[in-house]
Amino acid sequence: MKEDIQEELKAAHAATIYAKKLSDEGKRELLHAIAVGLEERVAEILSENAKDLARMDATDTRYDRLLLTEQRVFALASSVREVAALADPTGQLLSQRLLENGLTVEKKTVPLGVVAVIYESRPNVTVDVAALCIRSGNVCLLRGGTDAWHTNNALVGIIRDAIDAFRLPQDMVLLLPTDRKFVSELLTATTYVDIIIPRGSQALIDFVREHAKVPVIETGAGVCHTYVEQTADLDKAARIVANAKISRPSVCNSLDTVLVDDVLGEAFLAKLVPYFLEHEVRVFTDQRAYSLLADMQYPYLEQAADEDFGREFLSLQCSVKLVHSFEEALGHIGKYSSKHSECIVSQDAEKIATFMDAVDAAAVYANASTRFTDGGEFGLGAEIGISTQKLHARGPFALEKLVTEKWYVTGDGQIR
Repeated sequence: MKEDIQEELKAAHAATIYAKKLSDEGKRELLHAIAVGLEERVAEILSENAKDLARMDATDTRYDRLLLTEQRVFALASSVREVAALADPTGQLLSQRLLENGLTVEKKTVPLGVVAVIYESRPNVTVDVAALCIRSGNVCLLRGGTDAWHTNNALVGIIRDAIDAFRLPQDMVLLLPTDRKFVSELLTATTYVDIIIPRGSQALIDFVREHAKVPVIETGAGVCHTYVEQTADLDKAARIVANAKISRPSVCNSLDTVLVDDVLGEAFLAKLVPYFLEHEVRVFTDQRAYSLLADMQYPYLEQAADEDFGREFLSLQCSVKLVHSFEEALGHIGKYSSKHSECIVSQDAEKIATFMDAVDAAAVYANASTRFTDGGEFGLGAEIGISTQKLHARGPFALEKLVTEKWYVTGDGQIR
């Protein structure tokens, strides 16, 4: 029975020397080798994934996140190649000055070091994080959930085989055991770990934030709103809301709450109902919206409790509230938002500008689905998560943020 993870932590720390020394071209070649490995061993990956899926209820909201198909595996390989094509974020000269005393002072970007990521049933995170860390010269410690152990083990095995083929230490990418007793050890490993990133439920994020001694970057849960303002094009608004809720409900950028100016209530809901009916979206509403939807004989309808606002559903469910004014909508979002992604659908340029300036979120939208909050969609390549905090990264936490700064000072005998 394993007592601790000190050997793994030490091995990861030792591997940072090799990760930092790897050239730009070496990183690209390694990532291309990993992509090929994923494609060639897709049957092995799916076989291991099936073992994990067999242990999970298919109605569980995490099932779709855990599920891999041949198409999804090939998409992962494609994502790795996209990361390889991105510019190396390390070694960038940020500033340079010559002081009066003759010292040359430069500031450059350098890798963070050992990046630990704690996440749940998302095997795609395994590949994305490994690719991003390799490209940025970092070592990664992966602590996935028990639900995805077989899948993650297969994916990391393929990645480590590629690393080994390049005669590099395999511990540049290291999968930690899922025993909960090791989490506290990881969170307090200030000697070996430079940063910890939790990706998953709010409960996971809160636990890491409260117990970590290692610096933490939060990738927050999404409680995302779409506000349909009274000047909105209703057909456009219905398509946007439907896409934000239905296209992939189990992810953090999917819609949770629809706010509608009450003058549009009946007309907008009539446009939305056919989309929601087709996918059997369960709707939790305030009293006024409930009456309108009941009159339309919408079958998947419940009266909302207070906790249904500010709730991340991660399923084909959402809440709906009619508001009296623009100010009420802003107030509701300010109270319940997780500061992930918020949208206004409107044709009023002044209100759009006010909304986008006033709403405190990592991403704000006008007349577009919140489902675009994603590193790949923003042209950043794969992402580790969506940061809802304000330091050190906000929004899609991708390659460009996996670096820190370092000062290089060159002299010729100067003393102070």
